[in-house]
Amino acid sequence: MTRTLACLFILLAGPLVAQDKAFTLHAPAMLVETGFLKHLLPRFSLKTGIRVTFVETDTDASIGSEGTPVFAQGNTIWHLAKTDGPYTDAFQDWLLSDVGARTIEAFAPNGTAMFSADVGAVAVPDQVVITGDTALGEAVSLQQCGRCHVINDTNRMNAIGSSPSFALMRTFPDWQARFETFFLLRPHPAFTQVTDVTAPFAEHLPSPIAPIEVTVEQIEAITAYVGSIAPADLGDPIQLQ
Repeated sequence: MTRTLACLFILLAGPLVAQDKAFTLHAPAMLVETGFLKHLLPRFSLKTGIRVTFVETDTDASIGSEGTPVFAQGNTIWHLAKTDGPYTDAFQDWLLSDVGARTIEAFAPNGTAMFSADVGAVAVPDQVVITGDTALGEAVSLQQCGRCHVINDTNRMNAIGSSPSFALMRTFPDWQARFETFFLLRPHPAFTQVTDVTAPFAEHLPSPIAPIEVTVEQIEAITAYVGSIAPADLGDPIQLQ
């Protein structure tokens, strides 16, 4: 009888263990806001049966600037840092596989791939060289972006306090990619139109505010202008005792 119960327990325990195929992951907001992970993770889970849960701390894996390079976004190379384990190992192996590469490069919200699996072909330059009309960029920034963001001292008292200033965003390691693709990052798609790039607003989803209308040339000019300003001085890191 005891032997029978033991065998039955083993048979029942198998499915319970299988159902617990999961690990926790952290990713920075600037990556999450692109919508890329909503494209990537369900396809990984469908292929492997491994569930991924987002958490802020005590994670099994994280995407950021440290670890193994797994995909690139413009001049930014995203890395995967992880603890050792069968599920995090499977995630890294999948990202580096041919299937993972095709999945990464299939994310193209407006017909153009935002990410590349070829991290070896991406080199982060020592000095960012950007072409564009900085004077035009400043003018367009003040006109179109200044309603929310502090561009410079000219509109310092007219912006929304919860929106980061251009100088603050200039400190971000991927600031260039963010400005070049800002119209894809929330909340911008709801009220931004880029000539010959974005689709018109759906009739049942009109812009909630006066739309921002820019051209590709103006986006290049804005990026050039931001590249010309000094990053905000955030001071020394806080030292914990």
